[in-house]
Amino acid sequence: CSVCEPWAAFVIGIIAGWVYIFVSSLLVKLKIDDAVDAIPVHFGNGMWGCIATGLFASPGLVANAYGTPNNGLFYGGANAGKLLGVEIVGILFIIGWVGVIMIPYFMLLNAMGLFRVDALEEEVGLDISHHKGAAYDMSGPSEDAKEKYEISTSQRKLVVPADDEENA
Repeated sequence: CSVCEPWAAFVIGIIAGWVYIFVSSLLVKLKIDDAVDAIPVHFGNGMWGCIATGLFASPGLVANAYGTPNNGLFYGGANAGKLLGVEIVGILFIIGWVGVIMIPYFMLLNAMGLFRVDALEEEVGLDISHHKGAAYDMSGPSEDAKEKYEISTSQRKLVVPADDEENA
C-alpha cells in the first residue's frame, strides 16, 4: 500500500502469511472445496489488507498521497481510529455488495441445475474428474467410486472378461 512504511509492509506481509494459513486450514476443517485457495487469498487477506491500512498508515505518506491528516491507529493522534473505521465500513460494504450481486446469480445457477456437480463426481472430486489428479492428500474417494466414475464417463464400451472356470 502506498501509505505504509517499508517496515510496516514487512509486518503486514508476515501477518498475511498467517492469515492465509489460518483461513486455508479453516476451509479444510469445514470441508469447503476451494482447490485454488481463492477464499484465503482474496477474502481473508483482502480483509487483512484493509484492516492493516487502518492500523499501519503513516501520517506523512497519507498526507502526501491524499492530502488528509488521517493515519493508522498505531500512529496515534486525533484521527487515529478514523481510518480504521472507514476500512471496516469498506469491508462490510464489499461483503454486502458481493452478497447482493452473487446470491441471485447462485440461485439462478441452482435453478438451472448448474450449481453443483453430480454426487459421484463430487465424491471423486473435481481435481480427479477434470484434472486427473488430487490436489490434496486427504485420503480421497474410494477406489470403487473412482472406478464407477471412470465407467460413467467412459466413451468406450465396457468389456468384462469371462471367468476362467466358464472357459474350462
